[in-house]
Amino acid sequence: MAKRRKGRAINGVLLLDKPHGLSSNHALQTVKRIYFAQKAGHTGALDPLATGMLPICLGEGTKFSQYLLDTDKTYQVTAKLGVRTTTSDAGGEVVSEKPVDVSDEQLAIALDSFRGTTKQVPSMYSALKHQGQPLYKYAREGIEVPREARDITVFNLELLRFEGDEVELNIHVSKGTYIRTIIDDLGELLGCGAHVAHLRRSAVGNYPIDKMVTLAELEALLEQAIADEVTPSEVLDPLLLPMNSAVDGMQCLYIDDMSANFLRHGNPVQAYNAPAEGSVQVYIGEDENDANAEFIGVGFINDDGLLAPKRIVVI
Repeated sequence: MAKRRKGRAINGVLLLDKPHGLSSNHALQTVKRIYFAQKAGHTGALDPLATGMLPICLGEGTKFSQYLLDTDKTYQVTAKLGVRTTTSDAGGEVVSEKPVDVSDEQLAIALDSFRGTTKQVPSMYSALKHQGQPLYKYAREGIEVPREARDITVFNLELLRFEGDEVELNIHVSKGTYIRTIIDDLGELLGCGAHVAHLRRSAVGNYPIDKMVTLAELEALLEQAIADEVTPSEVLDPLLLPMNSAVDGMQCLYIDDMSANFLRHGNPVQAYNAPAEGSVQVYIGEDENDANAEFIGVGFINDDGLLAPKRIVVI
């Protein structure tokens, strides 16, 4: 029996522009196949009906996916007023239909109620888990599970267009915010119901939108490389962002090789210029001006004031 290939040990982050109609997991598996990667993971699922930025972590980069799950995100959403659905988007069954008689002033007042920090009850059609199963599985079986309201923050909410029964918004939100729930709640506030007609994620943290690539572009590069008898990695790997891009903004600490070896074996070390607490990026090198500094992962300051390992790269 032939030994199964395990794939390449390729590390980094790909900013995928997920297409409409494809699940995040399907998109992930396609990227993993194109890159022939050993490991891959996404950083917060987009609904099949949604498009836009889906960071895919490859190899050791999967160790830092949680930090992207926890970061803020920006969306462009088109809401359809007058129709409420079971899933709060265009893929659900119609629950109610009501006439739309909403003024500019009424809409402005309703939208303002979502700005800042508020409470949100997650949708039953979310990936949150209850007793090991995602809520959407219970919802498909007609089972309602009690959910606790959670704090969310809408950092910015901009009205882009209001025409007839359509409202187009740009929304910058904190982690764990469900745009479908905001739109459903907006429809209830306006007394006519509403659902998401179109949804696109334009930003995850500080990742640049111009670095996004589509599956079609990746497939084309792969096919061209094969046709030109070029190793696919030569054209695909330059599209990857470094692993430390997932923890951008976190304070950096620089240590020597001996300290790095201790960290890699699970032992805390003394580190200079360390903060009093919290997580930090860890590099082998002199300081931020060291062009050869090597990112080795994320550590945290323990109760003894020492730098302890949290997510360490193994290459």
